[in-house]
Amino acid sequence: MAEKNLRVELVAADRAVWSGDAKMVVAKTVEGEIGLLAGHEPMLAILGSGEVRITLPTGESIKATAADGFISVEHDVVTIFAGQAQLA
Repeated sequence: MAEKNLRVELVAADRAVWSGDAKMVVAKTVEGEIGLLAGHEPMLAILGSGEVRITLPTGESIKATAADGFISVEHDVVTIFAGQAQLA
C-alpha cells in the first residue's frame, strides 16, 4: 500500500513561500508545538511565532519561520497562512 502524504501550502501575506507534498509538518501554535501526519483530524489553530519544519517524502527537511497567522488542516491538506513567513 502506498504511503499517504500531506499537501502543504505555506503562504505569507504578500506571497506564496512554499508548496508541495510532505510526510510530516511540525509547527508552533499559541498552545504549543503540533505534529501533523496524513489522516489528521480537521483543525484550525492560531500560529505561534517560530519554526515550521516540513519533512518531505524523500526524508529531506525544509525549515521556515512563520508568525502572525493560523494553520488549517483538512483532507490531508495543511495550509499555513502567516503575516510573515520565509524559508530558513
